[in-house]
Amino acid sequence: MQKTILVVDDEQSIVTLLRYNLEQAGFRVKTAMDGETGMKIAIEESPDLVILDLMLPKLDGIEVCKRLRQRKVLIPILMLTAKDDEFDKVLGLELGADDYMTKPFSPREVIARIKAILRRTVITEEHTAQDTNASKKLKIGDLEILPEQYEAFFEGQQLELTPKEFELLVYLAQNKGRVMTRDQLLSAVWNYDFVGDTRIVDVHISHLRDKIEKNTKKPTYIKTIRGLGYKMEAPKGNE
Repeated sequence: MQKTILVVDDEQSIVTLLRYNLEQAGFRVKTAMDGETGMKIAIEESPDLVILDLMLPKLDGIEVCKRLRQRKVLIPILMLTAKDDEFDKVLGLELGADDYMTKPFSPREVIARIKAILRRTVITEEHTAQDTNASKKLKIGDLEILPEQYEAFFEGQQLELTPKEFELLVYLAQNKGRVMTRDQLLSAVWNYDFVGDTRIVDVHISHLRDKIEKNTKKPTYIKTIRGLGYKMEAPKGNE
């Protein structure tokens, strides 16, 4: 079945370039020139992937990404920006973008990234459908995670988590007691090799600790294993 890509960018030259190359690669293409229109199309028409520019009129890309994820719209998002700024990159990925590219870019690379994201999405969906454990409740100490409901609770209180925070928490919980390297976490949760850029993992670990640790300087759930990575375990006496 032909896949549909939504391109949201206010530069007509970029839209024209992407439309031509995507259609040549066999995709159906929809476009929007501002964030509000792009978000409306994403919600109402459910394209297979959104190419989302960071700097947009009406609603910027970060806000569009944030609102889509808050609505539990989990369409893959590839963010584009003219800014090669680490804060923008971390923030965009933290809010639920699946990948990130800076302008100028090669249309061939954009298409390669899109195909990789779509392949991973299919594999993830098939794996989830086959894995009966994916819907089971995970409980570690006072932490309770309901993967199927996309909810997590700590000491009975629901946690407010971004999509990537939730996915990271689930992955750590499913691998309780195992040391996971930053590269393993990048591959498993972000599904992309950020060429050694592991700061995104540390940022998310820090945010999770703020929400589930009584003392973030002496964490009892998400332990740092110096020189290796992180490990989730239940506090002693609370297994």
